[in-house]
Amino acid sequence: MSTTILLGPQRFTTTVGSTVRALELTGRIAMVNSGWEERESDDAELAGHLDGRGVNLRLHHRMLDVLAKDRHVAAAVLAFRDRMDELRAFYGIRLQAAIDAVQAVAHRTSLHAVGPVAEEAAMEAVRDVDRWYAEQLAELYRSTRALAASDENGTVGWHQGEIGAILDECEAVVIAGGNVRTLLWTLRFFDVTMSREQTVVAWSAGAMALTDKVVLFHDFTPQGVTAAEVHDTGLGRLPGLIALPHAKRRLQLDDHERMSVLARRFGEHRLLLLDDGAVVRFPDGATDLPPGARVIDRTGHVSVVGAA
Repeated sequence: MSTTILLGPQRFTTTVGSTVRALELTGRIAMVNSGWEERESDDAELAGHLDGRGVNLRLHHRMLDVLAKDRHVAAAVLAFRDRMDELRAFYGIRLQAAIDAVQAVAHRTSLHAVGPVAEEAAMEAVRDVDRWYAEQLAELYRSTRALAASDENGTVGWHQGEIGAILDECEAVVIAGGNVRTLLWTLRFFDVTMSREQTVVAWSAGAMALTDKVVLFHDFTPQGVTAAEVHDTGLGRLPGLIALPHAKRRLQLDDHERMSVLARRFGEHRLLLLDDGAVVRFPDGATDLPPGARVIDRTGHVSVVGAA
């Protein structure tokens, strides 16, 4: 079994090069940076960090090629995008109302121990909204796959074959950040599969994509939904984990009440903070958080795994 490593954002503190070199890999390294969208080909700096052994899978470029050549698939993709946007809009309305109810109940004085019961019921209502969204999204994916099903010998199949051949030759995969929606869509579009024998290093949107639940969050947005939103399912390489890149910049970590709501809402998942300089290793196929990892606990405080 190989190692999975999640890093902090690479914009200001670059650690991918030193991390990969410490692994003492000798083979080629696949690069997934489709989250950069139109800048996907601007990969010289990333390739340099990999000592010239990186090969770009060019997933975004390949997806655009398919959409340009296959009108049937292009129509299905456009319909999926429009329906997902509408689904997210209704989800956002329901979610914000449910979160507001949790906060209102929490701040209501309770003289007869009704408050805690009411707050947990309000929290469960938030989880119900999350579950409703996840179920609707799963159904949307199922219907889109049926609509966009194409001949394996067509353009999609050709690209899948080439991607698979490249991955078979690579010892490791690095997954960069960028737009997590685009990154996930391109990975899913070509059914990109990384074997358990391959080492994977990922950061930002790439780290989020390796989990089983991708959550968008930003406590400092000037308008719109301010509650963290379930966005999609990830690849599931690290189940039971929610990755929170740029946590210091995007979360009110000193608002323990707010953080407690976030942690209790996703009680079956561990909320992993991935700030600048973070290096979190999961060796030999492990999925348990290693000592030193920083998480948000149910009290809303930041704690360190393994700390006394």
